[in-house]
Amino acid sequence: MGTHANDALTFLVQTLFGLYMLIVMLRFLFQLVRADFYNPVSQFIVKATNPPVVQLRRLIPGVAGIDVSCVVLLVVLQAAELWVIYGLKGFSLPFMSLGLFSLAELFRLTINVFFWSILIQVIISWVNPGSYNPVTSLLYSLNEPLLRPARRLVPPISGFDLSPVVVMIALKLVEILFIRTIEDMAKMFL
Repeated sequence: MGTHANDALTFLVQTLFGLYMLIVMLRFLFQLVRADFYNPVSQFIVKATNPPVVQLRRLIPGVAGIDVSCVVLLVVLQAAELWVIYGLKGFSLPFMSLGLFSLAELFRLTINVFFWSILIQVIISWVNPGSYNPVTSLLYSLNEPLLRPARRLVPPISGFDLSPVVVMIALKLVEILFIRTIEDMAKMFL
């Protein structure tokens, strides 16, 4: 297969896996923060992810309020994506490297979900403050567990809430320090 076709196939695999993993990750995070289940966006996410999650729940029970079936589905999807992508490039990853790279990518996805949702929430608060939208209520539910402690650390100054900036910086620091360490460990098994 030519390099352009291979690149196109890699892009397609990354896009399809990435979108579905994003939806599963949102389902997991919305359950974790107890976001409004009856929100139309929540309902879409539940319906889009129900077929594999319900099947996995028959085998894997939840633990301490955590939907382990979503976590298992995320790990399997991420590992499958990496296996296909590296296979398209002609490489084979050892099991430990595949597992650690999958873990790093899932942590990166989690950080990106929080980073971008906080940024979107901030922009919406500037453009259309005080209005109700199903998405804004989910963003608030998702981000408030991170923003609340940051507000205690850095209270609003002259009416400006700087907690989103503090959390976004902390998220990027975690990505640099923690995720890159996991990726370096995965490279040791290559």
